[in-house]
Amino acid sequence: MNTRTFDTFDFDAALPEVGLYPIAKRALDVAAAAVGLLLLSPLLLLTMLAIVVDSRGGPLFFQTRVGKDGEPFRCWKFRSMYRDAEARKAALLATNEMQGGVTFKMKKDPRITRVGRLIRKLSIDELPQLYNVLAGDMSLVGPRPPVPSEVEQYTPYQRGRLAVTPGITCIWQVSGRSNIPFPQQVELDLRYIRTRSLWLDIALLLKTVPAVLTARGAC
Repeated sequence: MNTRTFDTFDFDAALPEVGLYPIAKRALDVAAAAVGLLLLSPLLLLTMLAIVVDSRGGPLFFQTRVGKDGEPFRCWKFRSMYRDAEARKAALLATNEMQGGVTFKMKKDPRITRVGRLIRKLSIDELPQLYNVLAGDMSLVGPRPPVPSEVEQYTPYQRGRLAVTPGITCIWQVSGRSNIPFPQQVELDLRYIRTRSLWLDIALLLKTVPAVLTARGAC
């Protein structure tokens, strides 16, 4: 697969957000996120209780992420790590297992709690991001939102990922998740940006369910 790293992404090649697509996409986001939060409320409450019992600290935390056009926002998640996780990250950078060196992934990350490993494997830790979808910071489908330190390392071509609203799921999330090297993640995100449609969004949402249940590429 072509992993271009020095060219600038051709924004003109991406489909413009005009016509009915952005309206339909937003309607789908709001309806699905609202219904999801309602139906999943027992699971959300149970998860919060398990996190608090398992380790010290609150059940929720937010992290600054970079959204569309480089705008930062608060991204909500269930806490899956110990409270001093960020302080311990620097000592673990040498053990980064993600090819490409921009994002950090470690299968046996010692910062992850017992409950954290389970909710990460099942992607339950991402469920609070349904609130971000309702707020308009995120969409159900789109490139995953990076942290600012990752964006600082982006090439002009890789910054093309920021051309659209970030999402909870995307092409590489249903195709192997963390098993896919970062350069290929970028290519899959840019492919989505060029070809996105409501039908593609629905197809990716349907593929997300078995991908989560089988925990492919989860860590």
